[in-house]
Amino acid sequence: MGGGLYAELRRVLLQHGCRFVRQGKGSHEIWESPITGKRFSVPVTIKARPTANAILR
Repeated sequence: MGGGLYAELRRVLLQHGCRFVRQGKGSHEIWESPITGKRFSVPVTIKARPTANAILR
């Protein structure tokens, strides 16, 4: 898969009930939050912790 923080971020998302919806464009995936019902993109090549934190918010 990707490098950097992707594996850790994916593990946290799954633990909190988020679900993988589909592959997005390029190196992005589309996920859905069970709390808000909104969809958001997650880059597979994520390397910066501030970006990972923003996704988790």
